Amino acid sequence: MTQLDRYLLSRLMALFGFFALVLVSVYWVNRAVLLFDKLIGDGQTAWVVLEFTLLTLPNVIRLVLPVAGFAATVYAINRLSADSEFVVMQATGASPWRLARPVAVFGLIVALLMMVLVHVLVPVSRHKLAERQAEVAENVTARFLTEGAFQHPADGVTIYIREISPRGELLDLFLSDARSTVERTTYTAEKALIVRSDTGPKLIMLNGMAQTLRLSDESLAVTRFTDLTYDIAALIGTPAAATEGWDELPSWQIVMPSDALLARLGADAGEPMRVLNDRIAQPLLAPAAVLIGFAALMLGGFSRFGMWWQILIAVLGLIVLQFLSNAAESAMQRQVALWPLAYLPALAGVAAAALILWWSARPRRVREVAA
Repeated sequence: MTQLDRYLLSRLMALFGFFALVLVSVYWVNRAVLLFDKLIGDGQTAWVVLEFTLLTLPNVIRLVLPVAGFAATVYAINRLSADSEFVVMQATGASPWRLARPVAVFGLIVALLMMVLVHVLVPVSRHKLAERQAEVAENVTARFLTEGAFQHPADGVTIYIREISPRGELLDLFLSDARSTVERTTYTAEKALIVRSDTGPKLIMLNGMAQTLRLSDESLAVTRFTDLTYDIAALIGTPAAATEGWDELPSWQIVMPSDALLARLGADAGEPMRVLNDRIAQPLLAPAAVLIGFAALMLGGFSRFGMWWQILIAVLGLIVLQFLSNAAESAMQRQVALWPLAYLPALAGVAAAALILWWSARPRRVREVAA
């Protein structure tokens, strides 16, 4: 790289770090406030809130990196133009194609960072977040179970536990469910356990009795049981454990998915192809956004009034690029055979940037003015 390339690239990287830090902080703080209200309201500690916000950070960075690269490019070129540095570069004979070379390298660096996030860090963090959400859901359930006191976790429901053993066993359980307008059921059990399931925590009662009172004729049905499962998650409204999805799997597990994995996720053979190509195409949006921002600012010459209309064109180009990305993703989700559309936004963005650069670099005809 020449000294000019290194100079432009250093300016772009410095501004990229600043904009990325600002955008990630703003987006992350908004997510953290929502998590704080929810988790603190459920009785969780500040450490749990911090852990959850840290696990959401890789996905937040993935979302803001293309925008940060675009903002850094537009701000850097506008600042160089305002300081007349860009005018000097163009006066030395550097064409827009020549000046676009360090910008393209900068876009590839941003794309490389996004590749690490999309293929490794984001899936791992989402998988860990799903596990912690399931654990917190069980902790919320256990919070309503207190020994030696009558608890009312929902309207018409009463729970009493004489003692909770060190191993987590609920001894001498009493549970009354009067939510139904047709019947009322009272459960008693010598012992009970809380276990995790795919649909949320369950209460397993051992060696007990269920007494069902039918309100229409006041008849009583008594059923003795050795073990009985009760859906305590639906009882107190705790969310079910998060199910496994493609977003929680690293890319190397999606390249050659086994039949067992497809059966567990309930997907066909074309779904992994859609997910993998979508992940490959996401980092390509960063060079496209960066080149659109640079090419738009190449339109027109130096003006004492600034480059506001060029910046407006660049912002509109970024909006169109994001619109194409959302449309392609929606089409692929409806029909997995359309996975080649994942590359359409990036190709369209690069093509538009190349067309604008060609237009800005074309020879301009000078009008002859009669003396």
